[in-house]
Amino acid sequence: MNEYPARRRTVIVGAGFAGFHAGRTLSRVTKGTMEIVQVNPTDYYLYLPLLPEVAGGVLEPRRVAVPLAAACPGVQFLLGTVVEVDLADRRVAFVDPDGRRRALGYDHLVLAVGSVDKLLPIPGIAEYAYGFRSIAEALYLRDHVLKQIEMAQTADAEERNERCTFVVVGAGYTGTEVASQGQLATLTAARRCPGGLEQLVRWLLVEQAPRILPQLDARLAVAATRILSERGVEIRTSTTVEEASAGGVHLSDGEFVPTRSLVWCVGVRPDPLVESLGLPTTRGRLVVDEFLSVPGHPEIHACGDATAVHDSTRPGELTPMTAQHAERQGRCVAHNIAAAYGCGRSRAYRHHDLGFAVDLAGARAVANPVGYPVSGVPAKVLTRALHLLDIPDNRARIASDWLIGALSPRQVVQLGLVEGSTVRLAARVERPAVPAPRHPDQRSEVARGTKN
Repeated sequence: MNEYPARRRTVIVGAGFAGFHAGRTLSRVTKGTMEIVQVNPTDYYLYLPLLPEVAGGVLEPRRVAVPLAAACPGVQFLLGTVVEVDLADRRVAFVDPDGRRRALGYDHLVLAVGSVDKLLPIPGIAEYAYGFRSIAEALYLRDHVLKQIEMAQTADAEERNERCTFVVVGAGYTGTEVASQGQLATLTAARRCPGGLEQLVRWLLVEQAPRILPQLDARLAVAATRILSERGVEIRTSTTVEEASAGGVHLSDGEFVPTRSLVWCVGVRPDPLVESLGLPTTRGRLVVDEFLSVPGHPEIHACGDATAVHDSTRPGELTPMTAQHAERQGRCVAHNIAAAYGCGRSRAYRHHDLGFAVDLAGARAVANPVGYPVSGVPAKVLTRALHLLDIPDNRARIASDWLIGALSPRQVVQLGLVEGSTVRLAARVERPAVPAPRHPDQRSEVARGTKN
């Protein structure tokens, strides 16, 4: 196995919003004086806020995937999933795409592992629902909804009703945008059916809270509810799914909704790696101080969804699991690591929410920049401008897709690249199994000092 040069090394686990910006900022600040190694299952940073537009056929999938090597010069990337951290020996173990187990030492460690889908103990959900946190899931959903419309043309009345009904569970940021984009895509597909489709295309947005977008400004929820309701999306608040089956879902209000399309956008929870660390947690998130360091372990830093960061602007609260906080926490960690080696000074994390924007497809959106609510076309322009400013690459390609989409109809075609069995929630493996130690002393490879 190869031996890495004996330089001060920072290992960053994860390349989501927090990890990506931590690595990129640290490389810029240290200017090559530090070895920075980032371990991530993919070679790209996924810009999640635009993923619903991939599912809706507005953007091509590569538009939301930013290549790590090009966007973060000076950072070495290793493909793999971290499965173990040895705090005493300062080493991490990861499994590469070929299933081989590797180990890597660190001087500083950044845990930016993010979050995974929150699965609730509801019968049938794991077997019949689809998640929405990856390019593969977005591509599959796009193909799936188009296939339902196309197959409904030759089905009997009962089957046609099932195929033309779509249920999205969870009306947060993601679920609301998925329902918005999906409904317009299926309406376009239905209009293009030869002779027309003899069935109403029905979309339901189910939310347990009293309103949609429960974590955002109530004014955004009111505007989004009005826009979606006018478009024909059925919004069921204070409602949950009690059971899912191959033919439909039972809702808590007593209704059985026949459907073959159930999208799970209920929420997220911290990555399971956090539980294995043996470090203090709050609400399942790793405890850190105001400088985003783990108490008692100044060499370990954490940021993003898996981290319990106290919100200095809201005493007693934790910062919400949003991209806005994750990005800034990643940059803060980078500056604090650099400060430990005399480059700049440490800074406590503090950030006021700048507002949120929710794209409702077509020419509609809702937003509240710096607390001022706007909706309709002005909000749409603002939303797209914010995305172009925030994404670190592919801006020209994204803008060109938007322009083409404004001047021509959506492309309604299946690509058939993703099998349904690979994206159902039951098929998702959150973290590779940790191989049993082969050494006679039964210690892990991390503790034995294996290097890669």
